Amino acid sequence: MRRISLAVSLMALFAVVLAAPSPAATLHSIGTFKRPIFVTSDPSDFERLLVVEREGRVVETGPGGTRTYADLSFLVACCESERGLLSIAPAPDFHSSGRFYAAYTGTPAAGGLEGDVHVDSFRPDPQTAGQLIREPILSVGHSQEANHNGGQLQFGPDGHLYVSLGDGGGGGDPFENGQDTEELLAKILRIDPRPGQSPAYAIPAGNPFAAGPGRDEIWAYGLRNPWRFSFDYATGDMVTADVGQSAREEVDFAPDVGGVVSGAGANYGWSCREGFIAYASPAANCAGKSGFAEPVFDYPHEDPGNGGAHGCSIIGGYVVRDQSVADLYGRYVYSDYCTGVIRSLLLPATASGRASDDRATGLTVSEPTSFGEDSCGRVYVASAEGPVYRLEGPTPAVCPQPRTAIPISKKARKGTHVRLHARRVRGRLRLIASVTPCAGHRHARLRLNRGGRRFARKRLSKRCLAGFHPRVRGRTSFRAVLPGPVPIRSRRVEVGARHTNTPPTGR
Repeated sequence: MRRISLAVSLMALFAVVLAAPSPAATLHSIGTFKRPIFVTSDPSDFERLLVVEREGRVVETGPGGTRTYADLSFLVACCESERGLLSIAPAPDFHSSGRFYAAYTGTPAAGGLEGDVHVDSFRPDPQTAGQLIREPILSVGHSQEANHNGGQLQFGPDGHLYVSLGDGGGGGDPFENGQDTEELLAKILRIDPRPGQSPAYAIPAGNPFAAGPGRDEIWAYGLRNPWRFSFDYATGDMVTADVGQSAREEVDFAPDVGGVVSGAGANYGWSCREGFIAYASPAANCAGKSGFAEPVFDYPHEDPGNGGAHGCSIIGGYVVRDQSVADLYGRYVYSDYCTGVIRSLLLPATASGRASDDRATGLTVSEPTSFGEDSCGRVYVASAEGPVYRLEGPTPAVCPQPRTAIPISKKARKGTHVRLHARRVRGRLRLIASVTPCAGHRHARLRLNRGGRRFARKRLSKRCLAGFHPRVRGRTSFRAVLPGPVPIRSRRVEVGARHTNTPPTGR
């Protein structure tokens, strides 16, 4: 009997342990800044955090201390209503080039009118220490109203730059931009930036309006103020938080399909729809419109009670992939500027599904302005009052050692060689192709074949590098190809869902 009782007691104890909730996330302050509005990091070094300050500064902070990395305040119109430096996106080769892209509302010194939205490339001037070279990429007129600028920049899993723009401001879409595909406002754009060239960007293959009618740059439309969107780095899924008018705040979802970002041509409904409901005062160009891409989640401005989400302005976040924050892993975190409550939910498997299990985390930040994510997958939240916090679990995140730039031999070689390397970065497969010698091949189109078939194409960087992030479910092989009258191919690289097999020579 005693043995039976002991066994029963142990089983009961194990049941309690297994049923116990995972340790809760906490907020760890990484410092106080002046009007912080976005957080990111060097793509190759998670310890180099970049905090964006609304008035125009980019502050670098890390083990070596804190310093101003870039000061764009002479170009930035701030801070009437929602104007200012909106966000940045470090280039994939930021570790070696120092290049980053910035979205901001400009002064006349930036070109155009006060308040126009600019997307520019900036890089250190090799001739003058501390100075930046500005290379304009894209400008959009936005001088009439100071709100609804959008302004999120993010490189997608496909390597292209995604840009969010609000509807032009005011209330109720007075310029009727939401449903007008001949205008760039109220959209998410997708471009291939080419700083220093003319034109300064190309239109990637697959943009839904590239064949016309509609602007070639548009990826999705019908958005009021997509202040923040993000990509789940484990899946490639795109999540957009669109700020509502007077009734509903919404979350839009475009899942990755076979390694390709989806949502091309999606119409998220503004100003015909607000969340799941019809907008009370739709624009005239809503007449006869249908087939809208419904959000996967929305919440009201009025408190619904029972701890439900409510507020005035959604602040979109990220799907948490930091395994040290076990209670939030795989969940999308977001907040609201008015309540400051950090909440999380489970996204559906498809764009036509619905999010589930929305709940409060027990964490609150006063006047949250933005979430951010570093290259280790750790998530941050910034407060308009100055502090920037990192979401942390009971034990620190385990991050890989910071990576250094990939070297390219300067020694000229006879003939042209294409090489393909495979590595795991935060659990995801990354393929890096290089062409040597580089001279004559910069910005050439490189093709990636998978299993002997054409899989993707990307333009080489100035260092003749191209990175790919394919999703792999089983064993397969890849080969990089430089097209031409006589195509030049790399050796085949075989990979599996959990391993890679790159020849020691990298050839």
